[in-house]
Amino acid sequence: MANKEKGMGSAVADQGREFATSTMERGKEFASNVADKAKDTASNLASSASNMASNVASTVAEKTGQAASFVGNKAQAATSAMGGGMESLAETIREHGPSGGILGSAGAAMADSLESGGQYLQEHGLKGIGDDLTNVIRRNPVPALLIGIGIGFLLARATRS
Repeated sequence: MANKEKGMGSAVADQGREFATSTMERGKEFASNVADKAKDTASNLASSASNMASNVASTVAEKTGQAASFVGNKAQAATSAMGGGMESLAETIREHGPSGGILGSAGAAMADSLESGGQYLQEHGLKGIGDDLTNVIRRNPVPALLIGIGIGFLLARATRS
């Protein structure tokens, strides 16, 4: 009977080992599945965050472009309005200024200059001013450089005090 009990105990021990082994394998499988799900979830979150960041960046770039375009249009309109104001001032000088003598010819010359400047601003705007300034600098690089240095010096002195 002792052998029978020993054989039975051995069978129970074998069953216990098999149960423990299968339970351990199932636990490993479960842990592996949990790790895979966590990796997938992290990957999905990273992808979502990347897409969201990309969408935010493109929206910001689009809004910045729209704002720059709006500011450019407003600056162009202001330049044109300034040109119109210069022409109006020229007309006022002609109407109310002296008609003869040195003061009359000085007033007429000033009115002519204001009128031609106003027409230039209305026709060419800021882009025309920039293009003309670029051409002047290309034709006269040394004087333009000296003027730039002079302006820089004056600005430095003005901001220092």
